[in-house]
Formats: sequence, C-alpha cells, structure tokens
Amino acid sequence: MAKDFNSQHVVDGYDVHIRKLIPGYEVVHQQIQALLKTYVNEHAHVLIVGCGTGYELGYLLQLFPNWSFTATDLSATMLDKAKHYIQPLDALHRVEFVLADVDQLKTDSIYDAALSILVTHFVPYAHKPEFFKAIVSRLKQQGVFIGFDLTAMNTDQERGMLQHICEANGLSTAQSSAMLNRLADDFYPLSEQETFEQLSSAGFASVRRFTQVLSYQGVMALKV
Repeated sequence: MAKDFNSQHVVDGYDVHIRKLIPGYEVVHQQIQALLKTYVNEHAHVLIVGCGTGYELGYLLQLFPNWSFTATDLSATMLDKAKHYIQPLDALHRVEFVLADVDQLKTDSIYDAALSILVTHFVPYAHKPEFFKAIVSRLKQQGVFIGFDLTAMNTDQERGMLQHICEANGLSTAQSSAMLNRLADDFYPLSEQETFEQLSSAGFASVRRFTQVLSYQGVMALKV
C-alpha cells in the first residue's frame, strides 16, 4: 500500500522516519550544500521540487541569507508543515510556497538551481521525461539540477543490504520488511544509465553522479 503524504500522522513522523530509511541522510545534505556553494551565486533563486516538511528549505534559508526560494509540493499537509517549520527563522518573505507539480509553475527561466531530493523516484516512469523537461525549462542557462533518489535494485542482495542498514539505523524487522514490500507501490526507480539518458534528453549536460550510498544515488547536471 502506497504511503499517504497527505496524512497528518505520516507527515508528523516523516523527519524521524526518513533518517532511518536513508543511509547517511545528513552527509548527503552536506554534499548538496557544498555543490550549491560551488555552482550558485550569492543572490540565487532556487526551486525545491517536493519540499516536504521543510527541513531542506530551513537549513538553506539559514546558510544562504540572500537567496529566495520557490517550494512546491503535491501535499497540502506537507506544505503546512514546511511553513510552520521555517516560521521561527523569520524568512517566510523569501519563500513562495506552491501546491502544484513543477509543470504548473510559470515557464519563465528564472531559477539558478533546482533540487529534487527523494522525489523523482515517486514520479511514474511514463511521466519522468516531462518531469525533467519541466525542470530544465524553468532553469536559467547554466542552472544546476541536483537530485537524490533510490535507483533500481535488481538482486535480492541489494534489497537485503538496504534492509540491514535501515535496521541498523533504527527500523524494526517488521518496518524494514514493510519498506521493501512497499517498493512496488511507491517507487519508480531508474538505473544510473537511464537517469543519465533522461537528463541528457531533457536538455541537461555535464550529468554526473556526486554520491552513492548503497542503492541511493545523487546526480547533478547543468542546463546547456
């Protein structure tokens, strides 16, 4: 059964649960920060596709006080959580929250960077090409795309390794088994080659992997 991201219970427990599901969650975000500092100017406008509970948005607002953000999500419950999360930062004036998919945003090429962290693997296979094209069409020339997602697992050993590390991070055996059973309902993962091909076809160049933790992989690309 697919997870309901409109459920208040699911949203309230998300930040704790995700750290058990994703090996090296904090380290991945440190790498994303380093990429942004390297590739993006100090007065950037950044698109966050699927902002979730606002954790990612919150630390970027604090790190980059001259940046503005557009934060999208398909869940009104998630957006409300994100708004409450960043409210103490006195930075709401720097964020536009949008309850919509990326293809519903204005088509102006206005963003210096776009982040899709733990989002693309939820996009159905048939919709992925348009998803990537929608992002690239909204980036400025040489705008950077950063994604981090589950990639396709082809063997029982790969699935077993993911289960073991999630249990080491705090999931019970029942929870980790449920996670694996949900993969068919929740996820539409690509292989590394398929990811590179789709990003290139959408109009990105310099596509490369910047990190990998078991079957989770981070990629970056530039708009040509």
